[in-house]
Amino acid sequence: MKTLEERLDYHFKDISLLENALIHSSYANEHHLGGIHSNERLEFLGDSILGMVVADSLYRTFPELPEGNLTRLRASLVCENSLVLVAKELQLGAYLKLGKGEEAGGGRTRPSINADAVEAVLAAVYLDGGIDEARRIIQRFILNNMAQAYEASRDYKTALQELVQRKNGQVLTYHLVGEAGPDHAKEFTMEVRLNGQAVGQGTGHSKKEAEQMAAKAAIAKLEQ
Repeated sequence: MKTLEERLDYHFKDISLLENALIHSSYANEHHLGGIHSNERLEFLGDSILGMVVADSLYRTFPELPEGNLTRLRASLVCENSLVLVAKELQLGAYLKLGKGEEAGGGRTRPSINADAVEAVLAAVYLDGGIDEARRIIQRFILNNMAQAYEASRDYKTALQELVQRKNGQVLTYHLVGEAGPDHAKEFTMEVRLNGQAVGQGTGHSKKEAEQMAAKAAIAKLEQ
């Protein structure tokens, strides 16, 4: 536990909170006679703490963003994939207490279990040290990725539509101009045209992603 505390850069006054944060329900169910409780209640609390801290930070950092953009950005920061990366950095999987069946089924590396454990650990820090300590850890492991998440969450198609609508009579259309790769790793190339003239092209693993990349390229060209 001391190594995990060092990775967190937080030392618990009540180490039982951290220990509880790492107990999966499968382990608790197998040891119910011992009065061991799972981390589900901590996970519930941690989810709310994480959402609040991230929302507060985004609200203050991006005063110009409308609600829809803030919602998408928050979702990208608190999603399972984001929390799994935190779990890997902390090596939480090595500390999890799992039932025999869950252990045999690869639960130690299961994304959902690791993501839930991160939320439980955040709640444990909050209960032990208060909101400022929880906020500090969230800042270090999650909010430090805000710039990348902002870039990934931008709706370039909407931004391009708003840009061209500054003039009347502007028409944007998207066209599939290429496909490549096997079915399991297909790449699509989309072209966006303004009044019939190509203004941007982009590639992605879905047509939707390719359209976003085409819109991004068009914005860069039109804003020059």
